[in-house]
Amino acid sequence: MIKRIITFCIGLIILGGTVQAQGTSSPEAAGKKVLVAYFSATGTTAAAAKELAAAKGGTLYAITPAQPYSEADLDWRDKKSRCYVEMHNSASRPALKGGVTNMAEYDTVFIGFPIWWNTYPSIIATFIEAHDLKGKKLIPFATSGGSGISNSEAMLKRAYPTLEWKPGMLLNGVKTH
Repeated sequence: MIKRIITFCIGLIILGGTVQAQGTSSPEAAGKKVLVAYFSATGTTAAAAKELAAAKGGTLYAITPAQPYSEADLDWRDKKSRCYVEMHNSASRPALKGGVTNMAEYDTVFIGFPIWWNTYPSIIATFIEAHDLKGKKLIPFATSGGSGISNSEAMLKRAYPTLEWKPGMLLNGVKTH
């Protein structure tokens, strides 16, 4: 438990350094707005996102699928489950329930997700493609039971090379209850 808390705190410090290295010690002090957008299937990423938003003074936004995921949808071992089918079809773009209506107000956008099959869930692609993110600093963060974030970062940069990606961080170890 202590190890998880330390890992999470180090992650926040590193993410803080990412924003600091971009030219200001605090985005809100410079009149810049931070959005912490996240997709969470089980609550783990939501907990990390809430901690991150509090630490950064950011606005929290849940990336919500139009059709919620059921427990059966999330059974990654079942080749017929929704998550398996979506993740094995590169064209899959699960529909969103709503969207960020004031995206132009934000300068920095943290994008959070659980790592599925060593990368980001396809709903993250839907979110990115549904919003104008050009000129914004994008910082991925993730939670995972065993994978690192480096593959997700590389795949995001490859899929969306015109966007300004900053180094991300795994934020494991946040209590979900």
